Amino acid sequence: MERNNYLVLAYYYYTTINNPTEFTAQHLKYCKNIGLRGRIYIAPEGINGTVSGTSEVCEQYMNELKSDSRFSGVEFKIDEFDGHAFNRMHVREKTEIVHSGLRNPNEIDPTKETGKHLRGEEFLAFKDEEDVVILDVRSNYETRLGRFKNAVTLDIENFREFPQKIAELEKYKDKKIVTVCTGGIKCEKASALLIKEGFKDVYQLHNGIIGYAKDTGGKDFDGMLYVFDGRVSVPVNTVNPTNIAECIKCKSTTHRSLNCANVECNEQFNMCESCAEEMEGACSEACKVAPGKREYNGTGYYTRPSID
Repeated sequence: MERNNYLVLAYYYYTTINNPTEFTAQHLKYCKNIGLRGRIYIAPEGINGTVSGTSEVCEQYMNELKSDSRFSGVEFKIDEFDGHAFNRMHVREKTEIVHSGLRNPNEIDPTKETGKHLRGEEFLAFKDEEDVVILDVRSNYETRLGRFKNAVTLDIENFREFPQKIAELEKYKDKKIVTVCTGGIKCEKASALLIKEGFKDVYQLHNGIIGYAKDTGGKDFDGMLYVFDGRVSVPVNTVNPTNIAECIKCKSTTHRSLNCANVECNEQFNMCESCAEEMEGACSEACKVAPGKREYNGTGYYTRPSID
């Protein structure tokens, strides 16, 4: 196997799927048959996935998905990797492709109205204007690891808490507000909700931070980008990079994010490599000796082993 003969694909697409149960079963069978691994969510409102496979398999998958008229406009964020980023293939039916708690199409519908899309170079030229607010709609453990300089971040543990934060954002109603997230999917719903709540000048970063990095070299993104696969974190900024996450034990800066090795805790935290080795992947002394502590695997990303 040649290094970087594998790809990781991240994508989403809002579209109507009238038979999500049937399509979920068909799609799982297809992905397994061609040798993909990863996580795909399917709902009446669309599809959301991150998968890995050889370059040939990934090319086949992208062509196949785009050949379906429901997904003809899908855009893939593509990264090279040195193997699979997942151990298994999961395709699951959900009520939403990203959980916001806003399931009623009368509340928001990203296929009808969202913030104006800014591609990477447009965002780069736009973001430092005096009346622009960069709103990061990701979870707190993601923004602790990396974020844009001067971005507004939210103390939320998951995206479904975002609607509860609208009142805190009222002071930005007269500003140009740009939502940013990992790959764009949360920005669609966040910007749509802001418009519904009366925000007049709403934008979103097209293809998210991943797309911005590919378009611009990631200038002014501090730290690392949290990703939901075996890589855990990836670099974004090749122009003026810096680390901003702080090890919870020794307080040094770090690029690492871990889940606590104690399965009963599973807290998401930042810890440098030497402290993580000393703590055996645990976030505290109590978790280090807990009965449910998993064997530290060096990454802090835990999944069941592959069965093939």
